[in-house]
Amino acid sequence: MHQNDIQLKYPDVRLDDLPQHVAIIMDGNGRWAKKQGKPRVFGHKNGVKSVRAVSECAAELGIKYLTLYAFSTENWRRPKYEVNMLMSLLVQTIHQEVTTLNKNNIRLQAIGNLDGLPEKTRKALLEGIEKTKDNTRMTLILALNYSARWELTQAVQNISRDTLEGTLTPDAINDAVFENYLSTKGIPDPEILIRTSGEHRISNFLLWQIAYTELFFLPIFWPEFGANHFIQVIKEFQNRERRYGMTSEQLKK
Repeated sequence: MHQNDIQLKYPDVRLDDLPQHVAIIMDGNGRWAKKQGKPRVFGHKNGVKSVRAVSECAAELGIKYLTLYAFSTENWRRPKYEVNMLMSLLVQTIHQEVTTLNKNNIRLQAIGNLDGLPEKTRKALLEGIEKTKDNTRMTLILALNYSARWELTQAVQNISRDTLEGTLTPDAINDAVFENYLSTKGIPDPEILIRTSGEHRISNFLLWQIAYTELFFLPIFWPEFGANHFIQVIKEFQNRERRYGMTSEQLKK
């Protein structure tokens, strides 16, 4: 789709003022299913439809990175049958969506403790990453077996090792150096963080990276979230003033 066609499709969106990176906490699948009188697995399966719709919309707009919080380290505490189902659904979804990702020129990546995933899940994920590695339109990042505290702890451990080995000095450690030890190395910080389901928590997600991120907490469950909601967030984001500690008057100079 050409730029003019995209602008006609989304007339209220400023295509020259888009975020590079949007992160989403996809919350509320189970509660949505319960409202329908269905098992939680029904909500997770329908949540995949929202992933597809939002990913395609973000790529169409020209957003370069979309990070989805798919499974946290704390999610292992859920009932075993639900965890097993989620891992199975992930394998199935990756196998099904690789063709769509390639069709839309979307690259798949993942952050988190991938070694801690079941072998079948990890294998499917790595295969999906390999099969889409040459795509350039957008990068879809799945946060799997991820927690920000885990990520920060790993960074500190690796910095400590390099310091002990003499390849890094304490005085050389600054924000930029620290970011090179994070899972998101080379990826811009998200300008937008969306959380669905009406909860107002960050839930251990990208704690370093969201220092200046605009937060959006929506009162709808993830399976209800579609491209229209995504566009509304983008439009509201474009009307917010991002000051980074400065005053409004300073920004106008």
